[in-house]
Amino acid sequence: MSELYQLDVSALAAKLAAREVSSVEVTQALLERAKANADLGAYLALDEAVSLAQARAADARLAAGERAPLLGVPIAHKDLFVTKDFPTTAGSKMLEGYRSPFDATVVAKLAAAGAVTLGKLNCDEFAMGSGNDNSAYGPALNPWDKTRVPGGSSGGSSTAVAARLAPAATGTDTGGSIRQPASFTGITGIKPTYGRCSRYGMVAYASSLDQAGPMARSAKDCAILLSAMVGPDLDRDSTSLDRPAEDYAAALGRPLSPDATAAQPLKGLRIGLPTQWWSLALDDANRNFDRLNPGPDEDVTTALGEAIRVFAALGATCSLIDDLRYTSLSIPAYYIIAPAEASSNLSRFDGVKFGHRAKDYADLSDMYKKSRSEGFGEEVQRRILTGAYVLSHGYYDAYYLKAQQIRRLIAQDFQLAFGQCDLIAGPVAPSVAWKIGAKSDDPVAAYLADIYTLPASLAGLPAMSVPAGFGANGMPVGLQLIGNYFDEARLLGAAHHFQNEDFTDWHTRAPKEFA
Repeated sequence: MSELYQLDVSALAAKLAAREVSSVEVTQALLERAKANADLGAYLALDEAVSLAQARAADARLAAGERAPLLGVPIAHKDLFVTKDFPTTAGSKMLEGYRSPFDATVVAKLAAAGAVTLGKLNCDEFAMGSGNDNSAYGPALNPWDKTRVPGGSSGGSSTAVAARLAPAATGTDTGGSIRQPASFTGITGIKPTYGRCSRYGMVAYASSLDQAGPMARSAKDCAILLSAMVGPDLDRDSTSLDRPAEDYAAALGRPLSPDATAAQPLKGLRIGLPTQWWSLALDDANRNFDRLNPGPDEDVTTALGEAIRVFAALGATCSLIDDLRYTSLSIPAYYIIAPAEASSNLSRFDGVKFGHRAKDYADLSDMYKKSRSEGFGEEVQRRILTGAYVLSHGYYDAYYLKAQQIRRLIAQDFQLAFGQCDLIAGPVAPSVAWKIGAKSDDPVAAYLADIYTLPASLAGLPAMSVPAGFGANGMPVGLQLIGNYFDEARLLGAAHHFQNEDFTDWHTRAPKEFA
């Protein structure tokens, strides 16, 4: 039998259901592996007693004849979700040692589905970052090259899945924080439509953008997790959508189009390639996909061109579209809106009721200043100050209101585009993962790396990263697929068919040291 850590979610679920292995055995093996690879910095908290107690409860349910896709499967949670059995820090000294009296809705839903919690995963402080090097507890390392970032802010999640420390993990995506780390570490990750997953118990960064989603090895595994995560939570989250949960895993077997055939399962699917991202005209045979615009690195360009060729071979019609005119403005719009909302959300951390409080202070005002200066890291302080500035009197209309208007234009552009296509394809990031610290002295350079993920976030659309090969220095490259609102099933289905091909096995590969 394969080593337990080598099994993905669906394989583990099958073995657990057949009683070939127990949840306790799997959980214990993964906990030992996590401890043996602590140098990766993926986990911020482990509690063997808690995890094994959950595993024993799952084994009892399995012994009683209960069956469910996640029953007994161990997963891990990004440390942005509050948990009553594990500490929650949001990657910040501000919340060091904090214990929540309740579980986030996403955590509770996955627990109800039978998933076992292995621990809490590293992340950029309050989800503010693109490399996980803004974590107050040190960076997580990319298992493909430990000198490189694993992406952010869900860097601990991507590291854990890629290094086989967990078969799957939760992540959050505000401006690309599921998709970009998935791309950098060669795993699959999906951000659903805004409001599909409850934000209750998810430490807030930018409330109109934050969304939870799964990170796993394959589209199939992501579908299994997402099915358990979505659903209305109207009493506790005002942004939760009143739309029932869907079984995305069951939908993977359905044709995406009436024209689909066994040989061409994607026949009839229209994939749009924005001219803002793809600049070379396509030939009649749908084979000419070699250049991207405005300028990802050549290794990224090559890998994505090959991936699009696969989609064309599977029957999809891939054609240029010219409707995403305002996506180039997504960076300035996002980096006004998100900090503005962050400055409001993080105002609650003042050293009074919870969170870090300075030891020495003269009066209440001094306590506020010292507590926040000591508790928040440099990048968080930068974004709070930016947000406070754009919301201040005299600047609100000039900056925040204008950014919201641009956001609306971006969303309208996507709707025009979906009049011509079913899915949109493009890069996740302009490059493969960079060296740790390479962008630390130039925050704007890190912001610019989000140019391809921000538009879907601003529009609230579902989007995912699918492993699409390898670039320079053997580092993974991800292809981004974007769908219209509530089109997660079609996104996952297209990715699943892509991953079923023998020569698209990139999602099954592990870094040599962790295979």
